[in-house]
Amino acid sequence: MPAVLHAAGIDVVRGGRYLLRDINFTVHPGEHWALLGPNGAGKSTLLHILGAFGHPTHGTVDVLGHRLGRVDMRELRTHIGHVDPRHRLDLPLKAHDVVLTGLTNTPELDPRRRYTGAEHRHADELLELLGMSQRRDSAWTTMSQGERGRTLIARALMPKPSLLLLDEPATGLDLAAREQLLTSIDQLRNEVGDLASVLVTHHLEDLPTSTSHALLLRDGKSVIQGAVELSLTSATITKCFDHSVLVTRDRGRWAARSS
Repeated sequence: MPAVLHAAGIDVVRGGRYLLRDINFTVHPGEHWALLGPNGAGKSTLLHILGAFGHPTHGTVDVLGHRLGRVDMRELRTHIGHVDPRHRLDLPLKAHDVVLTGLTNTPELDPRRRYTGAEHRHADELLELLGMSQRRDSAWTTMSQGERGRTLIARALMPKPSLLLLDEPATGLDLAAREQLLTSIDQLRNEVGDLASVLVTHHLEDLPTSTSHALLLRDGKSVIQGAVELSLTSATITKCFDHSVLVTRDRGRWAARSS
């Protein structure tokens, strides 16, 4: 089965400094990757490129079968679901309408577009999948951070993407909201079997149980990558964060503390 993402030997250089160096990374349908590393490791830079928002300085990147530099980046981004909890929206749009904006990737509904009954039903189905049916008509400005996070995931799924990128989706959530969000992500991945995803975080505790692979970055370089059984261990996390860490896993969830 063709790869959803394939990066070969990519470097990103800014002002003479390497933000990423010789990154090789492949994601196949149905795989759910964690992208981990300390501040400044290059996680956001890599996600920016994988989301077709930028080009590497050296190397090649193929996203959904299209080579960056040979494709309309704006059109390609319409096939990628991107979840950013820092999404700015000051309008009191209802949750249902926020999800609909995922079709055009705009902050508000497109007044020139006529949304079909099927599109409205799909928006409601996604809200139900993310546990937000009861908040369908709630205004964005009145939602909790956790409710906004789940609404943004539904929004990202509206165009039925093959790839979902989640940029620290648990940022700013309290314990209950985080658990609800991670449960929703697990359920989503179970329901959409061929969906591929990459989730960026600093914290192992923020990883859903459905995480299948991980790429660990430090100083712009790959520390290790592969199946979680090999990539998320006390030794690999200790090396990645340059701090002695004990990693444990219980009922599919990870935890880390100083050893």
